[in-house]
Formats: sequence, structure tokens, C-alpha cells
Amino acid sequence: QVQLVESGGGLVQAGGSLKLSCTASGRAFSGFPMAWFRQAPGKEREFVAGMIWSGGNIAYADSVKGRFTISRDNAKNTVYLHMNSLKPEDTAIYYCAARITGSRYYIEEGVSDYDYWGQGTQVTVSS
Repeated sequence: QVQLVESGGGLVQAGGSLKLSCTASGRAFSGFPMAWFRQAPGKEREFVAGMIWSGGNIAYADSVKGRFTISRDNAKNTVYLHMNSLKPEDTAIYYCAARITGSRYYIEEGVSDYDYWGQGTQVTVSS
């Protein structure tokens, strides 16, 4: 059974930092694109960051560019999201996702483009 498990969420003050982790089990995702999405209350799930397996292609939402960094450790089957300079508007449930269909070299930003999802981890940024 394939599982993606996120961790690292929590409560932080504005301007602070958090590091989210997503570890995959059940199969290896080292050859496939992975991404982070988030969903705030009353809003649709949105793309945050994504990268292909080699790290040669990385994409960020405009709202997090310069503040968030995505990385992965293929040996550990883990993808990370380093979040700095957090703002109250970053408050959301953060989900990691893996895509095994389509191109391995292109980062899709649509929710429906991803095949596997974690259960999510809550990030709350207080002002």
C-alpha cells in the first residue's frame, strides 16, 4: 500500500520558520515529480512548490517564491518544504503529492495531475 506521510507542521509566529517532511512508503518515488500543495479554510487546494526527481526542474507559486524551498532526498524517499519568513496568510493544511503518470520532467500544478496524496499537516502562523 502506497502511503505519503507528512510531518513538521505546527504553530509559529509571523516571520518564523518551519520545515515540513513527506516520507513515502510502499513504492519508490525517486523517479517521479513530487509537490506540496496547501488548502486554507474555505479555499481551494493550491500548488505551493514542486520538483522533478533530479532537482533540475523546480517550480514555486508566486506567493512563496524567495521564502520557501523544496528539496528531496531520494535515498530516504522523502521530500521537504523549508518555509521561512512565514506570514499569517500561509496558514493552511499542507499536503504532499506524488505524480507517477505523464512526464517525469515537467511539474504540473493542478490537483488532478497528482496520483498520491498525504493526509496533510496543519501550519498555523500567528500575527
